Amino acid sequence: MIGKVISNKILYALLLFFVLAALPFFVSMFQVSLFAKFMCFAIVAIGLDLIWGYTGILSLGHGVFFGLGGYCIAMYLKMDSANGGLPDFMTWSGVTHLPLFWKPFGNPIFAILMVMILPAALALVIGSLTFINRIRGVYFTILSQALALIISTLLIGSQKYTGGSNGMTGFTKLLNFSLSNPWVQISMYYITLVTLIVIFFICWILVHGRIGKTLIAIRDGENRLRFLGYNTSVFKAFVYALSAVITGIAGALYVIQVGIISPTEVGIMSSIEMIIWVAIGGKGTLIGAMFGAIFVNGFKSVISNQFPDLWSYFIGVLFIIVILWLPKGFISFHEIPIRIMKFVNRNKEEI
Repeated sequence: MIGKVISNKILYALLLFFVLAALPFFVSMFQVSLFAKFMCFAIVAIGLDLIWGYTGILSLGHGVFFGLGGYCIAMYLKMDSANGGLPDFMTWSGVTHLPLFWKPFGNPIFAILMVMILPAALALVIGSLTFINRIRGVYFTILSQALALIISTLLIGSQKYTGGSNGMTGFTKLLNFSLSNPWVQISMYYITLVTLIVIFFICWILVHGRIGKTLIAIRDGENRLRFLGYNTSVFKAFVYALSAVITGIAGALYVIQVGIISPTEVGIMSSIEMIIWVAIGGKGTLIGAMFGAIFVNGFKSVISNQFPDLWSYFIGVLFIIVILWLPKGFISFHEIPIRIMKFVNRNKEEI
């Protein structure tokens, strides 16, 4: 039975990847860019599902890692687009020389490495300090939320170094290729898709191996596992760092696709939205988290066009419906007939 469920979920994933691969042949360039952005969010959802769905650690600060990855690649894109000059927001702020910490980001290899290293380093520092001191549950959630608030405030206050509340935008090229070229956009779409597929299967192998079983054991009974001699802090710090790296990669791809990064993507609301994607899709499944991110953002895009002032209410109603009728997320849609029958039978018994 378990093997059948696992095989079904793999089939769902393969079907989703096939649809995404075929999409550019049937939709406009605008929709291609839109789904490329959704795939970046799906990568975030996978990383968040690792730490929340499988390890039971609710993080409301994953926007920080998304932003770190985004700002790292944005610094390279901004310098590349400036053709040796200063970024425009520095000029407006009266800066006359490129800050020292900006200079290494002129190298694309360094920028790509920082996309992964900075989120991992921050996650290891935060994770080590909190998990060793056995800070968990709602206390860790509040701490991660505070981290998002602190980092977004710092970005807003550092106008001459980060672009302030406006963030960074105006990117024109990547490795001497014009970002407005349709072939470059298509190429980035498929690079994002390949990244999504690779990350999904790496995480799939991880969670269905010994490490995955340990993570689930931490989620279901950390104290018991600690009494058996496991150092749960190491496992939690590891999965937190891995989740941060995955989220940082998603942030970098997002910036290239969308062309902007700002403190909004780093803040608390952004991090809460990420949680909603995973919850609606189905936490602890990977495929459900991916589907949730794509579906919720697609739904948001459609609704916001029709009801620009009310779209958040629709997302809230959708979230409530899923929690009440599909607590395991959309990935458990096959359970709907069973739940309906139970509801009908219960009403008959009451009558």
